[in-house]
Amino acid sequence: MRIGLIGTGRIGTFHATALSRHREVGGSLIVTDADTARARRLADRLGATAAPGVDEIFTWGVDAVVITAATSAHAELIGRAARAGLPVFCEKPIALDLQGTLTAIAEVETAGTILQMGFQRRFDSGYTAAREAVRSGSLGRLHTVRAMTSDQSPPSVAYLPLSGGLYRDTLVHDFDMLRWVTGREVTEVCAMGSDAGPSMFRDAGDIDTAAAVLTLDDGTLASATATRLNGAGYDVRMELAGELDQIGVGLDDRTPIASTEPAGPPAATKPWTGFLERFGPAYEAELHAFVEVVRGERANPCDGREALQALRIAEACELSRRERRVVRLGEIAGVRD
Repeated sequence: MRIGLIGTGRIGTFHATALSRHREVGGSLIVTDADTARARRLADRLGATAAPGVDEIFTWGVDAVVITAATSAHAELIGRAARAGLPVFCEKPIALDLQGTLTAIAEVETAGTILQMGFQRRFDSGYTAAREAVRSGSLGRLHTVRAMTSDQSPPSVAYLPLSGGLYRDTLVHDFDMLRWVTGREVTEVCAMGSDAGPSMFRDAGDIDTAAAVLTLDDGTLASATATRLNGAGYDVRMELAGELDQIGVGLDDRTPIASTEPAGPPAATKPWTGFLERFGPAYEAELHAFVEVVRGERANPCDGREALQALRIAEACELSRRERRVVRLGEIAGVRD
């Protein structure tokens, strides 16, 4: 299978490496980047082909496209692939705004092509087991869900104004997991945020820490928190409490938290440092799934409409924080007519 990958930054390099090892792709991988020298170096290392630009990805006869370029380019590239009749895997988000997201989804649906979004936690073994536990009924009626994402260190100053903000950039993964694990929809949110940390967040019009309370359509209450400043390590967890049992995702000997109890577990000696380390196997699994989707061997595990729903929750949280009020999801555009 001949795959064209656009964007050879950190996540693009990781994806290209995984694809180069895939038995169906191997030496048929083509990579390109605005930094042509970087793309050539990666291609040489992986035994892939470096294309001089994006145009060649679409004229050299690829079977599918993987988009790991800058966020600002995602929607246009998705549309271009759709018009070319090519299946696409795209790192989140489709776009940083609802209108751009809806336009790109419409192009894919009009063309009848495939868009698989990169919500890698859907392929993590812990989240998968939690989903199975909820669906099996072993927890009983679910009453409380707690989700969190804490980065060990903040992103670059240059990235912050382009990120879309903490809800859209980071918590969107937790919002996707709330829906995917529970099988329920969020009906309303109440969100708060703090920019009390380094001035770089205030300068970018962003926040460094956020918390939201979300109500699901069956009455289950959920909380979701995030921060860019968790010095202990990269911490991603979900706890699900039901009337019969309680389980947690992300609890292992690398979870960056110490107990104050005398008999509690010791602090992690090698805490997680970032998302590529923590979710490496999940990233590889989602690309393997994409190859299977392109080959017609499985259904799309995360299409554009799924990504849209997570973005709508993030938009509702941003509106709630800004206006300091409860926001119902019905206020946010994007519901299928």
